[in-house]
Amino acid sequence: MGILEIFGYISALIIGISLGLIGGGGSILAVPVLAYLFSVNEKVATAYSLFIVGASALLGGIKQHFKGYVDWRTAIVFGLPAIIGVSAIRRYVVPALPDVLFTIGDFDFTRRMAMFGLFALLMIPAAFSMLKKREEKLQTGKVKYNYPLIIIEGLVVGGITGLIGAGGGFLIIPALVILANVKMKVAVGTSLIIIAFKSLLGFFLGDALTMDIDWVFLAIFTGISFVGIFIGSYLSNFIDGTKLKKGFGYFIFVMAIFIFYMEFFVE
Repeated sequence: MGILEIFGYISALIIGISLGLIGGGGSILAVPVLAYLFSVNEKVATAYSLFIVGASALLGGIKQHFKGYVDWRTAIVFGLPAIIGVSAIRRYVVPALPDVLFTIGDFDFTRRMAMFGLFALLMIPAAFSMLKKREEKLQTGKVKYNYPLIIIEGLVVGGITGLIGAGGGFLIIPALVILANVKMKVAVGTSLIIIAFKSLLGFFLGDALTMDIDWVFLAIFTGISFVGIFIGSYLSNFIDGTKLKKGFGYFIFVMAIFIFYMEFFVE
């Protein structure tokens, strides 16, 4: 085992600890860890990330369910279009993308640049969502659904998830609050269930049918992340996660810049 792989498995533990401590966001690091520490290509990195993100979100979602913070009807209404979006992208679009999308002069714009560039771009609003303080608004109305917008939002978020391999909680949570009048705490818990099912089903209905999966590696990486989640959950009893969340938000900004640099400026 090389030094980069050792750092990779340590990063898997850190991803889990961050999820346990701050309740989300850590899994966004799965793609760069897989790509730069384990040297897997963009298709495999985003595919494995879907499984890791989905499994981690499912564990967190189950914990939120027992606290009473999951609205299952809302999860189904929002989740179905997202599942369709991510499954279609992983099954039909990603396998069909050529290695080089287009060429300008001597510059080749590759599939990797497109997928990782979009990933880095969307890390910026994800970082903002971690830096912004969530305010619990008093909502007295019943949960209601704007079905046309929910379908469009679900397909878009599912498509983005399929391309970059990240959960998109920073898009789902505001949508639940705005489009369904869901309370913030319930929106956070429900978003984990939506992320879990769209990521896992997207992986099993798409990637698992179109590529060879290293199940042993995936199980080890995900298992280490799970250990980290339990460690982080325990540490959260003694550590204030709010300040850590802000620091992690800034770290995601740095990671976004690093990915842009690696993909567009390093030969």
